[in-house]
Amino acid sequence: MPSKPVSPKKKAVLAYSGGLDTSVILRTLQERGFDVVAVIVDVGQREDFDAQARRAEAIGATKVYVEDVRREFVTDLIYPAIAGNAVYENRYLLGTALARPLIARRQAEIAIREDADVLSHGATGKGNDQVRFEFAYAALAPQIEVYAPWKDAEFLKRFQGRTDLLNYAEEQGIPIEASSEKPYSMDENLMHKSYEAGLLEDPMQTPTEDMFSLTVSPLDAPDEPTDVEIEFKDARPVRVRDRTAGVEHSDALALFEYLNELGGRNGIGRIDIVENRFVGIKSRGVYETPGGTILHHALRDLEGVAMDREVQRLRDGLSPKFAELIYNGFWFSPEMEFIRAAFQQAERIIDGTVHLRLYKGGVTILGRESPSSLYDQNLSSMDVEGGYDQTDARGFIRLNALRLKAHQVIVGGRS
Repeated sequence: MPSKPVSPKKKAVLAYSGGLDTSVILRTLQERGFDVVAVIVDVGQREDFDAQARRAEAIGATKVYVEDVRREFVTDLIYPAIAGNAVYENRYLLGTALARPLIARRQAEIAIREDADVLSHGATGKGNDQVRFEFAYAALAPQIEVYAPWKDAEFLKRFQGRTDLLNYAEEQGIPIEASSEKPYSMDENLMHKSYEAGLLEDPMQTPTEDMFSLTVSPLDAPDEPTDVEIEFKDARPVRVRDRTAGVEHSDALALFEYLNELGGRNGIGRIDIVENRFVGIKSRGVYETPGGTILHHALRDLEGVAMDREVQRLRDGLSPKFAELIYNGFWFSPEMEFIRAAFQQAERIIDGTVHLRLYKGGVTILGRESPSSLYDQNLSSMDVEGGYDQTDARGFIRLNALRLKAHQVIVGGRS
């Protein structure tokens, strides 16, 4: 009598961080009958990826991918975001939000390659990351089912807090680095480091200086300034020169890492805000974004001389929407394609060099030069005519004042 064929086990691809949550999720996926492929994505967080991979294997992952996407992160996400003036709620440069679509994209690519049945992540049901991951999955691998344990009733009943996770890890022999509760939650990548939750949930709780790890306090920054030149081509940085130390970088990754170093040393890029999460909750976050803050200031200044006035106004009108799409997880969406296509046109020939001074938390512009400058010194000068007939302004003012006069007649008649 022929033997009954054995059905192959289903396969889950998990975004694995090496922490308590994803380590427990890895084991519970196995309990549900899955072979688990762990995906660790290096976006610049300073962690021991070999140790994380060994931990995943010890828990039982059938395969572990460690993907270094730092260069891709800089060129494909960070630089376009800065070029598009993406600032969420006027302050946040979107470090966490920018990393998520890249992590999810690499995870989805591996899931397709592995012919996986399920994509999984460890983001909670209260935060922004859940939507960022799952919107990316929907856009890039819609045929693959998503399992989000922190939205699963059975998982939530079983694990109601950190104590339950720790007890389960101990029962299962899951290796974890520490069991103590941290005073806040942290997330790090090349763009920034974020701190939230725990003690920081009280908006009156001032962060202690020992919390920060990327930047020194502006009060403790060097007493001598650092003078820097940043050269741009089509609104992308192509060279940084530290005039104070005589150091120069033109490789995209090395350039950005060096700006992070300079910004951190000079106490640049700290913010403390209460922001609006996509899910409708207000959240307090503290961020360090040293290199991104320097580039943001430099490029905005260069646009002043190299970008057409009306193009800049149109771009700046769309920038808040651009930032909102990034924050809310719509990097892979038709509206994002539309905005990015428009922005790429606006960024053409935004070329030149900006001279900056970094000093005790501040970025001061010393000067700017551009081969595509629209600034005409003679035309702007108060000392020479420069081809501008000042008498023409009489008619310009008269025409633009017509509606003001008409409005005043109506208002005056009703008073």
